[in-house]
Amino acid sequence: MTWLEAIGVTLAALIGMELFAWYAHKYIMHGWGWGWHRDHHEPHDNMFEKNDLFAVVFGTINAAMYIFGALYWDALWWAALGVNLYGVIYAFIHDGLVHQRFFRWVPKKGYAKRLVQAHKLHHATIGKEGGVSFGFVFARDPQKLKADLKAQREAGTAVVRDAQV
Repeated sequence: MTWLEAIGVTLAALIGMELFAWYAHKYIMHGWGWGWHRDHHEPHDNMFEKNDLFAVVFGTINAAMYIFGALYWDALWWAALGVNLYGVIYAFIHDGLVHQRFFRWVPKKGYAKRLVQAHKLHHATIGKEGGVSFGFVFARDPQKLKADLKAQREAGTAVVRDAQV
């Protein structure tokens, strides 16, 4: 595999992970995996959450990708690198920036502020039904997300905290 191919596979996996993360967040974590994800949406003082078990599962899959890629298929190893890089970006943005698990900084402007606002609006619903902004790296305009939440509340498809819309 050439370096150009390796970089292409890595970037494709990295970008593809945002699509997978959106799908997994919306249909697994807010679906049949709600038992693990619920505590992430509820106030608590614990350092860890059941939701962190998703990182263990996804990390195990990523480790298996590295192993099988090293043994059998180079492209899989490079895809594993892209998945791993996405995991680092996710941890920095979601756990670090948005939920302040690693550092205390609240952005006042720019895309970082938009990411924080979008994820806070994701947490504006009570329960697993409805919601907005299931991705982690690409964030829509917060005003459009607020309008979507308002429409969901009016349609009865989501219970939205009053202060958010």
